[in-house]
Amino acid sequence: MTDLPMHPTSLPAGSCLSYQNGELRMESVPLSQVFAAHGSPVFVYSKAAMLQALAAYQQGLQGRRAHVHYAVKANSSLAILKIFADAGCGFDIVSEGELMRVLHVGANPQHVVFSGVGKTQREMRLALQHGIGCFNVESLPELQALNDVAVAMGTKAPVSLRINPNVDAQTHPYISTGLKDNKFGIAHEDALKAYQLANSLPGIRVRGIDCHIGSQITQTTPFLDAMDKILDLVVDLEAVGIALEHIDFGGGLGIDYKGETPPAADALWQALWQRVDARGLGHKTFMTEPGRSLVGNAGLCLTQVLYLKEGAHKNFCIVDAAMNDLPRPAMYQAYHQIVAIQPRTDHTPERTWDVVGPVCESGDWLGRDRQLQCQPGDVLAVLSAGAYSMSMASEYNSRPKLAEVLVDGDQFRCIRQRNTIQDLWYNEST
Repeated sequence: MTDLPMHPTSLPAGSCLSYQNGELRMESVPLSQVFAAHGSPVFVYSKAAMLQALAAYQQGLQGRRAHVHYAVKANSSLAILKIFADAGCGFDIVSEGELMRVLHVGANPQHVVFSGVGKTQREMRLALQHGIGCFNVESLPELQALNDVAVAMGTKAPVSLRINPNVDAQTHPYISTGLKDNKFGIAHEDALKAYQLANSLPGIRVRGIDCHIGSQITQTTPFLDAMDKILDLVVDLEAVGIALEHIDFGGGLGIDYKGETPPAADALWQALWQRVDARGLGHKTFMTEPGRSLVGNAGLCLTQVLYLKEGAHKNFCIVDAAMNDLPRPAMYQAYHQIVAIQPRTDHTPERTWDVVGPVCESGDWLGRDRQLQCQPGDVLAVLSAGAYSMSMASEYNSRPKLAEVLVDGDQFRCIRQRNTIQDLWYNEST
């Protein structure tokens, strides 16, 4: 039997969270047990939630020549990468470090694509040495540099050109990547000349085309508009003799942070396949690069209330997690739902609080104007924190990075130990 807290809360879709017997559980694990074992702050992830999210993509791609490449930047923890590798995913990387992480967990380098606007020649050489599947090239200078590296190594670099279709993803400007004003990709109107150049270079083997218009997209229309432009370009390229093996459509599908209702991954791809089939391109290999939509709602951060500070205009709930642990609110003014893991049943009044951390910045807040019943010592859960939290975390204010815990059914285990104070200066000298 499921008990709701005194003030029922709608938990994010796909999170594998529920209130049972007066406390919040992830899968079958009471989060109070995780707190008792590992303290706070701590990140906690649901394996089942990740695999359920992946299953929607796999269902949408079923019967097609199509592959899921997990976007490592969303969360690069080794145990999470291993889950996706074991489930048959390839990987989308943006750095040498991410390449070595996915190889460390046993990924097939042929199923790795290398994105990003600033690949160094060192990174290019390393990726070529390991035989990755494709480079998603984002500019003509990068194309020329990659050609020079490949020629010097006596090989050819497999390449897709990332095309910027100038489609508004209708998301936060910091995570919009498909407009003319963004730094990403080659302009749509320059694509034909860029492909002709790539096709002429001795160290380049043209394999496909790439497109990625942004992140946390919650509507179908931007995806359809981008797909139309990319498919039109594929037809134009083939008309001049440049045949493409694959079409990489990137990621960007949003999640439920605050009641958003993005399309399900399988439904989105059903709509995209209609566009593909209408142009007779269903025989191509397709790739998709989800990140946030696979891990975002699978994770949360447990944090303990330290102090309650009442003010003339604002009340502050001061917790032990901070902007260095969860950067998204400070960076994007992002919303994360915040709930008690053991909702109070006493007479503590519900009040409006700004949930803030200990870091010496006014931007150090996790949630503003939240209705909470809380007292010092209570443990809160900052939800939808599986993506772009730990992967963007820092040690600002000399705060050690957090532990990470993976829940699997009724079991949980630590997948990353909390850093010690000594870890803060292990590679420094006086």
